[in-house]
Amino acid sequence: MQLRDAVVVITGAGSGIGAAMARRFAAEGAAALLLADIDEASVTALADELATDSCRALARRVDVGDREQVEEMVAAAVSELGPIDLLCSNAGIGAGAGLDAPDEDWDRLWRINVMAHVHAARAALPAMVERGSGYLLQTASAAGLLTTPGDAPYTATKHAAVGLAEWIAVTYGGRGVKVSALCPQAVNTPLLQGPAEEGNASALAVRGASAVLEPEDVADAVVRGLADERFLILPHAEVADHVAFKVADRDRWIAAIRRALAGSGTIA
Repeated sequence: MQLRDAVVVITGAGSGIGAAMARRFAAEGAAALLLADIDEASVTALADELATDSCRALARRVDVGDREQVEEMVAAAVSELGPIDLLCSNAGIGAGAGLDAPDEDWDRLWRINVMAHVHAARAALPAMVERGSGYLLQTASAAGLLTTPGDAPYTATKHAAVGLAEWIAVTYGGRGVKVSALCPQAVNTPLLQGPAEEGNASALAVRGASAVLEPEDVADAVVRGLADERFLILPHAEVADHVAFKVADRDRWIAAIRRALAGSGTIA
């Protein structure tokens, strides 16, 4: 997929990877951007920054865990900007807890990390299928391919997000719809750095497991992945090696992770 002249919707666009993608897509020549986030002030400022004569940019406050708000977002994008070429379902949250995370946290992560992708796909797919073209980029995580020690809700919901993206690719790929799952490891965003600075064991483990990329690095990887129309977009190249190790011998991989955690001192 080429981004020039594309109409793009991005959720979670107020900061981090979402904001970096918005800036990069505008630089690539996107014709229009609808930027959505629960933080309306942040996306409004970003839309004002990116709006030009050649790139329309609209801001919208959206709780992606709310089906009606996501449907209204998609309808507004089509009405005001035109048919959606690329929908980046990017918003996500972590819990930083194990099985003892409160039920409310499990429910909240399920809504934001999984159902938000469902709502977006349900809203956007019919028109994409009808015209025989369109692209869904779903931000998951390397946690959805591997694991995040210390965060059971995050690991479980990100696995579900990757599985959903794969199902959509299998089901709709023959009807003109492309799908990519973005699966970075450590990225310098509030989702990682805030908890890490507070000493959260899960965030410290993630930050110590790989290089911490900047959101702009991830946006670069996204542009390359979209151009190649790759299902898995892996900004951290080593994730592919970890996945291959895991698939080849899952028992050995689990044992290796246990040993690594025992040596790190970051996970009890």
